[in-house]
Amino acid sequence: MKLVLASFNADKARELAALLDLPGVELVGLGAFPGARVPEESGDSLEENALIKGRAAATHTGLPAIADDTGLEVDALGGLPGVRAARFAGSAASYADNVRLLLERLRGVEPARRTARFRTVCVACFPDGRSLSAEGVLEGRIIAAPRGSGGFGYDPVFEVTATGRTLAEMTAAEKNACSHRARAVRALGRLLTAS
Repeated sequence: MKLVLASFNADKARELAALLDLPGVELVGLGAFPGARVPEESGDSLEENALIKGRAAATHTGLPAIADDTGLEVDALGGLPGVRAARFAGSAASYADNVRLLLERLRGVEPARRTARFRTVCVACFPDGRSLSAEGVLEGRIIAAPRGSGGFGYDPVFEVTATGRTLAEMTAAEKNACSHRARAVRALGRLLTAS
C-alpha cells in the first residue's frame, strides 16, 4: 500500500517516515506529484489543520495520505503560540524568528512558570472520505536560551520534563522514542494496522 506524506517540509517528512514503520507500506512525499500543494492551514484546531492537509493530498493523489499538525502550548502565554506555532512570528517566519519571538515574550518569566507542551495530531485520510486521527503530547518547559544542535523548530528551547535535556540535545533516535510526533504517529500506526 502507498501512503502520501502531505507535507513539503523535509524535516517533518523525514521524522514521519522514520516513525511510521509499517510492513508493506511505501511512503511517498507530496513533492512526487506534479501540481500538488499544501493548502492554507485555516483551521482553529490541530486536528482541523491536519485534516485540511490530509484530505487535499488524498484528493489530489487518489491515495491515502498522512498529515499532521503540531502546536506548542506555553502556559505563561495562555496557551500561545498553540495552533499557530509554525507562523508565530508571521507567515514567512523562519524557525529562528519563531524562537526569538517566543523568548522575547517570556523574558522575565521565572523558570517554574515556563511550563509548556508540544501537542501533535496525526491523521490518515482516504480518498473515499474516511479518516483516522491520533494525538501525542510531550510535557516540558521553555528554557531561556537555545541548547543543542539537533532537531528543528522550537526543539532547542524545549526542555523535556522527563530528561532535563532539550529536544535539540537528543539524538534522532532519542527524540523519536519520546516526542509528541512519535506518540501521535505510533498511535495512528496502531489504528491503521487495526483497520
